[in-house]
Amino acid sequence: MSDTLGTTHPRLVLMNPGPVITDDRVRAALAGPDMCHREPEFSELLTRVRHKTTLAAGGDERHTSVLLTGSGTSAVEAAISSAVPADGALLVLDNGHYGERFQHIAAAHGIRTHRLEFGWATPLDLAQVEAALAADPGLSHVGVVHQETSSGMLNDVAAVARIAHTHGRQVIVDAVSTIGAERLSLAEDGIDWLAGSSNKCLEGAPGLAFVSAARDAFERLGGAQGRTYYLDLYRHYTAQEKATAPAFTPGIPAYYAFDVALDLALAEGWQARHARYTALAERLRTGLETLGLEILLPPEQRAAGLTTIRIPAQSSYTELHRGLRAEGFVIYSAQERLARDFFRLSTMGGMTESDIDRFLDVLASLLAPLV
Repeated sequence: MSDTLGTTHPRLVLMNPGPVITDDRVRAALAGPDMCHREPEFSELLTRVRHKTTLAAGGDERHTSVLLTGSGTSAVEAAISSAVPADGALLVLDNGHYGERFQHIAAAHGIRTHRLEFGWATPLDLAQVEAALAADPGLSHVGVVHQETSSGMLNDVAAVARIAHTHGRQVIVDAVSTIGAERLSLAEDGIDWLAGSSNKCLEGAPGLAFVSAARDAFERLGGAQGRTYYLDLYRHYTAQEKATAPAFTPGIPAYYAFDVALDLALAEGWQARHARYTALAERLRTGLETLGLEILLPPEQRAAGLTTIRIPAQSSYTELHRGLRAEGFVIYSAQERLARDFFRLSTMGGMTESDIDRFLDVLASLLAPLV
């Protein structure tokens, strides 16, 4: 990892949960040649990236992926609006901002929902999930977030999938902040629909999202009237699978970068990447606790890529952000009901131990006058 971004800008350590610090090879790939998206060269790139994405999602020959030019939210919305049929409904598991996002997306498309609100930073109650599905046969799908990025909590989506399948329902997983560095598998966990993004744990550039699922699941979408035009998964699947071409003009530079990022991710493997992120997170969390700072979640509930910390009483997020940004670190505010008291630090991407150590030194110097 280079210590500079280009030749004139000092290294900026992105401790926000995506976009992340990228490998020099990923960044260099963004400068690939101009290309027409209707030519064979792009068809080859598209097919290659789709295959690698499916492998990263734990898929096998039964599965495939559809690529979208958009943020992770576009993939989540495409999955919800395309997969839930007109006579279906969505059980929303909400323990944070991104669980709540399932509710808002479903409402925007007129999809009936039943929402289980567990409370922010509160573990899912699987007994309630079981009871809700048993009580309402019309709930065709369950929506669940793997890492609730509003708090850093890791939800047991494999257990949710088992419960859903016991009742003959499908599960839609928002894996935007985990795929590539947390254990999750289409094939092994029976995930029906997985929404992800290029620019978090897969360490690509921003601008691409994807939905991975079984091929026959995509095929079955063909009999339904799409709720959307641009986000219609069957439209994208048909174009990418049958014509090996995008349905609409794609973000070609992001494809170049994602192709390289996926090579790096698959070579490292999710287990090794998880171990790398975990080691950085533990180094960070130990240092934060040494400084007397409170971490929101107990260790067993934390994802490897994100830590939520209480703002010291004598300080504010604005002051911390300003002081740390001046020293080359970007931190991230908490959201909504946690925003007043907490901020977030990511250990995704190409961060190093020296980055963590320097961050802790800078933070200590900022907090020292407050003691």
